[in-house]
Amino acid sequence: MSQYDRKENAIRQLLDSGVPPSVPTELYEEALRRGGRKLRRRRALRRLLWLLLLVAVAAFVVWASVAQPWVEPPSKTTPPLTNW
Repeated sequence: MSQYDRKENAIRQLLDSGVPPSVPTELYEEALRRGGRKLRRRRALRRLLWLLLLVAVAAFVVWASVAQPWVEPPSKTTPPLTNW
């Protein structure tokens, strides 16, 4: 029997026993506190990234409206005059 099989059998015995293991209240409260903090940080990071994306899009729109990169720049030289 491999190490994996022994671990799987031990887990199956724990799950099949029907009695959930007791969790200390301090552990539950600590996990709840850390989980809440983690969720707040994720939410703040997500909002920050959306704000940065919005600022980047606004900056691009302003730049594109001022620079107009789709318009061909005016010619710096005049074409040669031929057939006069």
